[in-house]
Amino acid sequence: MTPVVHPAALGDIEQLVPLFDAYRQFYGQQSDLIVARRFLSERLSRHESVVLIAEDPNGVAIGFAQVFPSFSSILAAPIAILHDLFVVPAVRRRGVGTMLLKEAMESARAAGAVRLELATAITNEPAQRLYEKFGWKRDDEFYVYGVSLTGERSL
Repeated sequence: MTPVVHPAALGDIEQLVPLFDAYRQFYGQQSDLIVARRFLSERLSRHESVVLIAEDPNGVAIGFAQVFPSFSSILAAPIAILHDLFVVPAVRRRGVGTMLLKEAMESARAAGAVRLELATAITNEPAQRLYEKFGWKRDDEFYVYGVSLTGERSL
């Protein structure tokens, strides 16, 4: 019984919220289901991102990925950013992350993106191995910087 990956719609929000909240906790944020619901609802209703949801054969959400459209001035072309990829710990190492990654790549390609980029924690070695397995290259030419515009810790 193989999981299925499909683009999420607003009707999938209740299944996505706990996954998105767990993802945010993985990156050091406090659990906040209200923030998770609001953020995902806004992205989906405004068509500002593509959220892919992985469901087991019973229709239970077991993972998700979120891809944001962007542009590269250097390439003078559209690109996409795979900003989130999360699989429920109980089903990791069963190909769900691979399915989400492949679908994210295909979704970005279908939208006209010429490149898909992502960032992950330096300590997230399992994810790094998955990305590298699919030909992703770690950037050794550019540093990535960020600054908080709200005074809060930025990622």
